[in-house]
Amino acid sequence: MISLALPSGIRATVDARGATLVDLWVPDREGRLDDILLGHEVPGQGPRMFYGSTVGRYANRIAGAAFTLDGQAHRLAANDGPNCLHGGPEGFDARDWQVVGPDEASVTLRLVSPDGDQGFPGRLTAQVAYALSEDDAGARLDITMTATTDRATPVSLTNHAYVNLGGARDAARLRGVGDHRLSVAASRFVPVDSAAIPLAEAPVAVEGTPFDFRHPARIGDRVRVGHPQLLAVRGIDHCFCLDGEGFRQAARLEHPETGRVMAVWTDQPGLQVYSGNWLDGTHRGKDGVACRMGDAICLEPGAWPDAPNRPDFPPAILRPGERYLHRMALVFPTPR
Repeated sequence: MISLALPSGIRATVDARGATLVDLWVPDREGRLDDILLGHEVPGQGPRMFYGSTVGRYANRIAGAAFTLDGQAHRLAANDGPNCLHGGPEGFDARDWQVVGPDEASVTLRLVSPDGDQGFPGRLTAQVAYALSEDDAGARLDITMTATTDRATPVSLTNHAYVNLGGARDAARLRGVGDHRLSVAASRFVPVDSAAIPLAEAPVAVEGTPFDFRHPARIGDRVRVGHPQLLAVRGIDHCFCLDGEGFRQAARLEHPETGRVMAVWTDQPGLQVYSGNWLDGTHRGKDGVACRMGDAICLEPGAWPDAPNRPDFPPAILRPGERYLHRMALVFPTPR
Protein backbone atom coordinates (compact mmCIF):
# COMPACT_ATOMS: atom_id res chain seq x y z
CA MET A 1 0.00 0.00 0.00
CA ILE A 2 1.22 3.50 -0.85
CA SER A 3 -0.03 6.40 1.29
CA LEU A 4 -0.33 9.89 -0.19
CA ALA A 5 -1.02 12.87 2.06
CA LEU A 6 -1.19 16.67 2.13
CA PRO A 7 -0.43 18.89 5.16
CA SER A 8 -4.16 19.68 5.51
CA GLY A 9 -4.94 16.02 6.24
CA ILE A 10 -6.40 15.17 2.84
CA ARG A 11 -5.04 11.76 1.98
CA ALA A 12 -5.35 8.73 -0.28
CA THR A 13 -4.12 5.16 -0.43
CA VAL A 14 -3.06 3.36 -3.61
CA ASP A 15 -2.62 -0.40 -3.93
CA ALA A 16 -0.28 -1.88 -6.54
CA ARG A 17 -2.87 -4.61 -7.14
CA GLY A 18 -4.87 -3.14 -9.99
CA ALA A 19 -3.18 0.27 -9.54
CA THR A 20 -6.18 0.80 -7.27
CA LEU A 21 -7.30 3.96 -5.49
CA VAL A 22 -8.26 2.33 -2.20
CA ASP A 23 -9.47 5.37 -0.28
CA LEU A 24 -9.72 9.14 -0.60
CA TRP A 25 -10.30 11.31 2.48
CA VAL A 26 -11.68 14.81 1.86
CA PRO A 27 -13.29 17.37 4.22
CA ASP A 28 -16.91 18.46 4.52
CA ARG A 29 -17.94 22.05 5.26
CA GLU A 30 -17.15 21.51 8.96
CA GLY A 31 -13.65 20.26 8.13
CA ARG A 32 -14.51 16.67 8.96
CA LEU A 33 -12.58 14.18 6.83
CA ASP A 34 -14.38 11.16 5.40
CA ASP A 35 -13.40 8.43 2.99
CA ILE A 36 -15.69 8.95 -0.03
CA LEU A 37 -14.93 5.68 -1.87
CA LEU A 38 -16.65 2.33 -1.55
CA GLY A 39 -14.26 -0.61 -1.46
CA HIS A 40 -13.47 -4.05 -0.13
CA GLU A 41 -13.24 -4.59 3.62
CA VAL A 42 -9.75 -5.97 2.95
CA PRO A 43 -8.20 -4.32 -0.13
CA GLY A 44 -7.58 -6.78 -2.93
CA GLN A 45 -9.77 -9.47 -1.36
CA GLY A 46 -13.35 -10.19 -2.34
CA PRO A 47 -15.43 -10.45 -5.51
CA ARG A 48 -14.30 -8.58 -8.60
CA MET A 49 -16.07 -5.23 -8.22
CA PHE A 50 -13.48 -2.90 -9.83
CA TYR A 51 -13.58 -0.67 -6.72
CA GLY A 52 -11.18 2.20 -7.49
CA SER A 53 -9.19 0.06 -9.91
CA THR A 54 -7.44 1.01 -13.12
CA VAL A 55 -9.38 -0.91 -15.77
CA GLY A 56 -8.07 -1.89 -19.19
CA ARG A 57 -6.76 -2.76 -21.69
CA TYR A 58 -10.17 -1.54 -22.85
CA ALA A 59 -12.55 -0.08 -20.28
CA ASN A 60 -16.25 -0.78 -20.89
CA ARG A 61 -17.58 -3.40 -23.29
CA ILE A 62 -16.55 -4.83 -26.64
CA ALA A 63 -19.50 -6.62 -28.24
CA GLY A 64 -19.15 -10.31 -28.96
CA ALA A 65 -15.65 -10.23 -27.45
CA ALA A 66 -14.29 -9.66 -30.95
CA PHE A 67 -13.22 -6.95 -33.36
CA THR A 68 -11.47 -6.58 -36.68
CA LEU A 69 -8.46 -4.29 -37.01
CA ASP A 70 -6.57 -3.61 -40.24
CA GLY A 71 -8.36 -6.53 -41.84
CA GLN A 72 -7.46 -9.05 -39.14
CA ALA A 73 -10.06 -10.56 -36.81
CA HIS A 74 -9.27 -10.76 -33.10
CA ARG A 75 -11.11 -12.92 -30.59
CA LEU A 76 -11.04 -11.70 -26.98
CA ALA A 77 -11.68 -13.45 -23.70
CA ALA A 78 -15.38 -13.04 -22.83
CA ASN A 79 -16.37 -12.30 -19.23
CA ASP A 80 -19.74 -10.53 -19.48
CA GLY A 81 -21.93 -13.05 -21.24
CA PRO A 82 -20.62 -13.14 -24.81
CA ASN A 83 -18.94 -9.75 -24.43
CA CYS A 84 -15.58 -8.51 -23.13
CA LEU A 85 -15.88 -6.15 -20.16
CA HIS A 86 -13.03 -4.03 -18.75
CA GLY A 87 -10.31 -5.98 -20.52
CA GLY A 88 -11.57 -9.52 -19.94
CA PRO A 89 -11.52 -11.97 -17.02
CA GLU A 90 -7.94 -11.02 -16.14
CA GLY A 91 -7.95 -7.32 -16.92
CA PHE A 92 -5.54 -4.72 -15.59
CA ASP A 93 -7.52 -4.46 -12.33
CA ALA A 94 -6.42 -8.03 -11.51
CA ARG A 95 -2.69 -7.45 -12.09
CA ASP A 96 0.14 -6.51 -9.78
CA TRP A 97 1.55 -3.23 -11.08
CA GLN A 98 5.14 -2.21 -10.45
CA VAL A 99 5.62 0.86 -8.26
CA VAL A 100 8.21 3.05 -9.98
CA GLY A 101 7.97 6.52 -8.48
CA PRO A 102 6.46 7.21 -5.02
CA ASP A 103 6.84 10.32 -2.88
CA GLU A 104 4.71 11.94 -0.19
CA ALA A 105 1.89 13.09 -2.46
CA SER A 106 2.30 11.13 -5.71
CA VAL A 107 3.03 7.67 -7.06
CA THR A 108 3.54 6.11 -10.48
CA LEU A 109 2.78 2.50 -11.33
CA ARG A 110 3.75 0.49 -14.43
CA LEU A 111 2.39 -2.62 -16.12
CA VAL A 112 3.53 -4.56 -19.20
CA SER A 113 0.72 -6.43 -20.96
CA PRO A 114 2.11 -9.03 -23.41
CA ASP A 115 1.01 -9.55 -26.99
CA GLY A 116 -2.14 -11.69 -26.99
CA ASP A 117 -3.10 -10.78 -23.41
CA GLN A 118 -6.83 -11.61 -23.12
CA GLY A 119 -6.78 -11.76 -26.94
CA PHE A 120 -5.59 -8.17 -27.49
CA PRO A 121 -2.80 -7.69 -30.03
CA GLY A 122 0.49 -6.00 -29.21
CA ARG A 123 2.78 -5.66 -26.24
CA LEU A 124 1.38 -2.72 -24.28
CA THR A 125 3.36 -0.80 -21.66
CA ALA A 126 1.03 1.21 -19.42
CA GLN A 127 1.65 3.69 -16.62
CA VAL A 128 -0.69 5.35 -14.11
CA ALA A 129 0.34 8.30 -11.96
CA TYR A 130 -1.65 9.56 -8.96
CA ALA A 131 -0.83 13.03 -7.59
CA LEU A 132 -2.51 14.94 -4.74
CA SER A 133 -2.29 18.72 -4.57
CA GLU A 134 -4.14 21.67 -3.03
CA ASP A 135 -4.33 25.44 -2.99
CA ASP A 136 -6.69 28.07 -1.60
CA ALA A 137 -9.45 26.92 -3.97
CA GLY A 138 -9.41 23.32 -2.74
CA ALA A 139 -7.78 19.98 -3.42
CA ARG A 140 -7.41 17.71 -6.42
CA LEU A 141 -6.27 14.25 -7.36
CA ASP A 142 -4.72 14.05 -10.82
CA ILE A 143 -4.70 10.64 -12.48
CA THR A 144 -2.56 10.42 -15.60
CA MET A 145 -2.68 7.25 -17.72
CA THR A 146 -0.25 6.61 -20.56
CA ALA A 147 0.59 3.67 -22.83
CA THR A 148 2.71 2.62 -25.79
CA THR A 149 2.46 -0.44 -28.01
CA ASP A 150 4.46 -2.36 -30.59
CA ARG A 151 1.33 -3.33 -32.56
CA ALA A 152 -1.98 -1.61 -33.28
CA THR A 153 -4.45 -2.32 -30.48
CA PRO A 154 -7.57 -0.84 -28.83
CA VAL A 155 -6.78 1.09 -25.65
CA SER A 156 -9.01 2.87 -23.17
CA LEU A 157 -7.86 3.16 -19.57
CA THR A 158 -9.88 4.66 -16.74
CA ASN A 159 -10.31 4.69 -12.99
CA HIS A 160 -13.38 2.88 -11.66
CA ALA A 161 -13.93 4.67 -8.32
CA TYR A 162 -17.32 4.23 -6.60
CA VAL A 163 -18.05 7.62 -5.03
CA ASN A 164 -20.36 8.63 -2.20
CA LEU A 165 -19.65 12.20 -1.05
CA GLY A 166 -21.55 11.59 2.19
CA GLY A 167 -18.88 9.11 3.32
CA ALA A 168 -18.55 5.41 2.63
CA ARG A 169 -17.57 3.87 5.97
CA ASP A 170 -20.41 4.60 8.39
CA ALA A 171 -23.37 2.24 7.99
CA ALA A 172 -25.64 4.59 9.96
CA ARG A 173 -24.97 7.47 7.57
CA LEU A 174 -24.56 5.62 4.25
CA ARG A 175 -27.83 6.46 2.52
CA GLY A 176 -26.92 6.11 -1.12
CA VAL A 177 -26.38 8.82 -3.71
CA GLY A 178 -30.02 9.57 -4.53
CA ASP A 179 -29.69 12.94 -2.78
CA HIS A 180 -26.52 13.85 -4.73
CA ARG A 181 -26.86 16.38 -7.52
CA LEU A 182 -25.15 15.55 -10.80
CA SER A 183 -24.39 17.59 -13.87
CA VAL A 184 -22.72 16.23 -17.02
CA ALA A 185 -21.47 18.31 -19.94
CA ALA A 186 -23.06 16.13 -22.60
CA SER A 187 -25.87 16.81 -25.08
CA ARG A 188 -25.87 13.18 -26.32
CA PHE A 189 -25.62 9.72 -24.79
CA VAL A 190 -25.23 6.14 -26.02
CA PRO A 191 -28.42 4.05 -25.68
CA VAL A 192 -27.81 0.35 -25.05
CA ASP A 193 -29.52 -3.03 -25.14
CA SER A 194 -30.05 -5.21 -22.05
CA ALA A 195 -26.41 -6.37 -22.28
CA ALA A 196 -25.23 -2.72 -22.23
CA ILE A 197 -24.07 -2.89 -25.86
CA PRO A 198 -24.66 0.30 -27.91
CA LEU A 199 -27.72 0.31 -30.15
CA ALA A 200 -27.36 0.95 -33.86
CA GLU A 201 -28.87 4.43 -33.59
CA ALA A 202 -26.38 5.61 -30.96
CA PRO A 203 -25.72 8.32 -29.98
CA VAL A 204 -28.97 10.17 -29.36
CA ALA A 205 -29.87 13.52 -27.79
CA VAL A 206 -30.33 13.72 -24.02
CA GLU A 207 -33.00 16.40 -24.39
CA GLY A 208 -36.38 15.21 -23.18
CA THR A 209 -34.93 12.15 -21.40
CA PRO A 210 -33.85 11.34 -17.82
CA PHE A 211 -30.27 11.48 -19.14
CA ASP A 212 -30.32 15.25 -19.51
CA PHE A 213 -27.88 16.34 -16.80
CA ARG A 214 -26.78 19.51 -18.56
CA HIS A 215 -28.17 21.27 -15.49
CA PRO A 216 -27.76 19.80 -11.98
CA ALA A 217 -30.39 17.21 -11.06
CA ARG A 218 -30.94 14.85 -8.11
CA ILE A 219 -29.81 11.39 -9.09
CA GLY A 220 -32.72 9.81 -7.24
CA ASP A 221 -35.21 11.82 -9.30
CA ARG A 222 -33.78 10.38 -12.50
CA VAL A 223 -33.05 6.71 -11.84
CA ARG A 224 -36.63 6.01 -10.68
CA VAL A 225 -38.19 7.15 -13.95
CA GLY A 226 -39.67 4.30 -15.99
CA HIS A 227 -37.66 5.11 -19.11
CA PRO A 228 -36.87 2.07 -21.34
CA GLN A 229 -33.14 2.80 -21.17
CA LEU A 230 -33.18 2.84 -17.36
CA LEU A 231 -35.19 -0.37 -17.26
CA ALA A 232 -32.80 -2.07 -19.69
CA VAL A 233 -29.85 -1.93 -17.25
CA ARG A 234 -31.58 -1.31 -13.88
CA GLY A 235 -30.59 2.36 -13.76
CA ILE A 236 -27.90 4.46 -15.36
CA ASP A 237 -25.04 2.55 -16.95
CA HIS A 238 -24.48 4.65 -20.05
CA CYS A 239 -21.77 6.53 -21.86
CA PHE A 240 -22.36 10.28 -22.08
CA CYS A 241 -20.83 11.81 -25.22
CA LEU A 242 -18.96 14.77 -23.81
CA ASP A 243 -19.27 18.18 -25.42
CA GLY A 244 -16.11 20.01 -26.42
CA GLU A 245 -12.54 18.82 -26.74
CA GLY A 246 -9.32 18.94 -24.76
CA PHE A 247 -8.97 18.87 -20.98
CA ARG A 248 -12.31 20.13 -19.68
CA GLN A 249 -14.82 19.61 -16.89
CA ALA A 250 -16.98 16.60 -17.72
CA ALA A 251 -19.15 16.34 -14.61
CA ARG A 252 -19.88 17.86 -11.23
CA LEU A 253 -21.23 15.92 -8.25
CA GLU A 254 -22.63 17.75 -5.24
CA HIS A 255 -23.76 16.57 -1.81
CA PRO A 256 -25.81 19.37 -0.20
CA GLU A 257 -25.80 17.86 3.30
CA THR A 258 -22.00 17.80 3.73
CA GLY A 259 -21.14 20.56 1.26
CA ARG A 260 -18.72 18.29 -0.57
CA VAL A 261 -18.39 18.83 -4.31
CA MET A 262 -16.36 16.77 -6.78
CA ALA A 263 -15.71 17.88 -10.35
CA VAL A 264 -14.39 15.36 -12.89
CA TRP A 265 -12.04 16.65 -15.56
CA THR A 266 -10.86 14.66 -18.58
CA ASP A 267 -9.53 14.90 -22.12
CA GLN A 268 -11.53 11.85 -23.27
CA PRO A 269 -14.63 11.78 -25.54
CA GLY A 270 -16.91 9.89 -23.18
CA LEU A 271 -17.99 9.56 -19.55
CA GLN A 272 -19.54 6.30 -18.38
CA VAL A 273 -22.02 7.05 -15.61
CA TYR A 274 -22.92 4.00 -13.51
CA SER A 275 -25.38 4.31 -10.64
CA GLY A 276 -24.33 1.16 -8.75
CA ASN A 277 -27.17 -0.88 -10.23
CA TRP A 278 -25.73 -4.31 -9.40
CA LEU A 279 -24.71 -3.69 -5.81
CA ASP A 280 -27.11 -6.03 -4.01
CA GLY A 281 -26.15 -5.84 -0.32
CA THR A 282 -24.51 -9.27 -0.22
CA HIS A 283 -20.99 -7.83 -0.30
CA ARG A 284 -19.50 -6.28 2.82
CA GLY A 285 -17.32 -3.29 2.12
CA LYS A 286 -15.12 -1.13 4.32
CA ASP A 287 -15.74 -1.50 8.06
CA GLY A 288 -18.30 -4.22 7.26
CA VAL A 289 -20.77 -1.86 5.58
CA ALA A 290 -23.11 -3.65 3.17
CA CYS A 291 -22.87 -2.23 -0.36
CA ARG A 292 -26.36 -1.82 -1.81
CA MET A 293 -27.88 -0.67 -5.06
CA GLY A 294 -27.40 3.06 -5.44
CA ASP A 295 -24.88 3.42 -2.62
CA ALA A 296 -22.34 5.02 -4.96
CA ILE A 297 -21.89 6.41 -8.43
CA CYS A 298 -19.04 5.83 -10.88
CA LEU A 299 -17.96 8.59 -13.25
CA GLU A 300 -15.52 6.91 -15.64
CA PRO A 301 -13.98 8.96 -18.46
CA GLY A 302 -12.77 7.07 -21.52
CA ALA A 303 -13.55 5.96 -25.04
CA TRP A 304 -17.10 5.11 -26.06
CA PRO A 305 -18.16 1.48 -25.53
CA ASP A 306 -17.56 -0.94 -28.41
CA ALA A 307 -15.67 1.70 -30.41
CA PRO A 308 -13.42 -0.96 -32.04
CA ASN A 309 -16.57 -2.29 -33.76
CA ARG A 310 -18.14 1.09 -34.48
CA PRO A 311 -16.34 3.14 -37.15
CA ASP A 312 -18.92 5.89 -36.54
CA PHE A 313 -17.61 6.35 -32.95
CA PRO A 314 -14.47 8.29 -31.98
CA PRO A 315 -11.50 6.00 -32.67
CA ALA A 316 -9.77 4.18 -29.82
CA ILE A 317 -6.82 2.51 -31.55
CA LEU A 318 -3.21 3.02 -30.43
CA ARG A 319 -0.48 2.37 -33.00
CA PRO A 320 3.29 1.91 -32.75
CA GLY A 321 5.10 5.22 -32.41
CA GLU A 322 2.08 6.86 -30.76
CA ARG A 323 1.54 7.57 -27.05
CA TYR A 324 -1.81 7.01 -25.43
CA LEU A 325 -2.57 9.76 -22.92
CA HIS A 326 -5.57 10.12 -20.65
CA ARG A 327 -5.51 13.04 -18.23
CA MET A 328 -8.16 12.78 -15.53
CA ALA A 329 -8.65 14.84 -12.38
CA LEU A 330 -10.97 14.70 -9.37
CA VAL A 331 -11.26 18.29 -8.15
CA PHE A 332 -12.67 19.17 -4.72
CA PRO A 333 -13.50 22.87 -4.24
CA THR A 334 -13.31 24.04 -0.63
CA PRO A 335 -16.74 23.13 0.87
CA ARG A 336 -19.09 25.97 1.77
